[in-house]
Parts: sequence; structure tokens; C-alpha cells
Amino acid sequence: MPALLFAAVLLFLFDYLMGYRKNHIVIDFDELYPDLDEHMTAVHERLEHEGKTVETNGYRSFIINGRSYLFTERTVNIGGVPVQRTILKPGKKQT
Repeated sequence: MPALLFAAVLLFLFDYLMGYRKNHIVIDFDELYPDLDEHMTAVHERLEHEGKTVETNGYRSFIINGRSYLFTERTVNIGGVPVQRTILKPGKKQT
């Protein structure tokens, strides 16, 4: 029973760290962007390509379809290949 509880906690923690939560936007890039400006430009272009209205709102911040999002990044291995994961977390609502 403790092993099952431990596995459940690990799964919850993994999901939390990888951005699988309500209202989060997760984007995976095959390219690695070591420069923050290039990475934010790539996120901006990808979201516009998906048909969203996007504005850059300062350091690590976007307004997407009228809602504020904060930019977080992680590099994860998927099948032994490094992938740059972008997680956009909802911020305060814009008025």
C-alpha cells in the first residue's frame, strides 16, 4: 500500500511540474532556445499560427486572447531526445 501511495504522489508531482493543469497552455519545441528573446518570439509565432491573439507584456509575460499568462520553460527528455517545453500559466485577468 505505501508503494501505491508513493507512485500516486510521484505521478501528481510529475503532472504538476509538466504543466498539465486547467487553463495552462503547454507547447513543446524540437529546437532548443538558449536565448529568452528567441524563445519568446517562437512562442508568440506558434500561438499566432494557432489563431490566438497574442501580445508580449514585458518580461516572461504574454496576453493571450485578453488573458494574462506567465512564461515558464523546462527541458525534458522524451524518448531520449531533449525537448524544450513551454508552460504558460494563467496570471491575473486583464480588464
